[in-house]
Amino acid sequence: MSQKRTSNTKYTPQPTSNRFTYILAGVALLVVVVVVVVAILWQRGGDEPRNDGYGSVNNSAVELVVQGDGVVQLAVPGASRTVDIFEDPMCPFCGQLEVKHGQELAQKIDNGTIGIRYHMVVLPQLNEASASGNYSSRAVAASHCVSNSADAVVYSAFHATLFSSEFQPKENGDTDHSDAELADMAKQNGASEEIADCITSGSMATVAAADAETARAALAASGAAGTPGVLVDGSLVDALRDSGWVESIG
Repeated sequence: MSQKRTSNTKYTPQPTSNRFTYILAGVALLVVVVVVVVAILWQRGGDEPRNDGYGSVNNSAVELVVQGDGVVQLAVPGASRTVDIFEDPMCPFCGQLEVKHGQELAQKIDNGTIGIRYHMVVLPQLNEASASGNYSSRAVAASHCVSNSADAVVYSAFHATLFSSEFQPKENGDTDHSDAELADMAKQNGASEEIADCITSGSMATVAAADAETARAALAASGAAGTPGVLVDGSLVDALRDSGWVESIG
């Protein structure tokens, strides 16, 4: 009688390789990284100037008004929205803001969409980081002189140049600009000899220093972490990372 033969070999399950799992995990991580990077780049929109070619304010209907504590307002009468900008002439991020959004802001000032209030601040650490040790103070005093012209077109051009990458000194750099050079730059942007003399004489230094200190206190009260501090109708905006903040102002 035949018997059914059975194998004496015991079956031992083999562990399934985790290689495929690792590959899937790696792909998933890569996708997440790509999404995050794309989101950041989309949000920042690059650092290239927006509305490049427009230039600074050029509408003769724009009025310059020096408000209390040296705040300079540029606006067509009746502008419905208000942008407040706090900045130090040595602040590199303020320079980035001007280069990226300055022309875009100028057009919105010209067409009456917004009025801008410039609050010039002197941050001690940035002042001391200039080659002369007091560039921010002198540049703010020069800005006060130019604002006395009551010419919005001249002031806007001066301001744009002051924060341009070609003119703004570098932190801890070997050089900055003398009062004579600030005066010459102002004249190149349309300022009169009287305004240039105001800059070279330093006649606004004391007033500008007091106004800058008031602006620094207002900056701290606004909740901004530092310069540039930007508010639209009183609300803080992330002007360095949100490339669409100016465009969104209707």
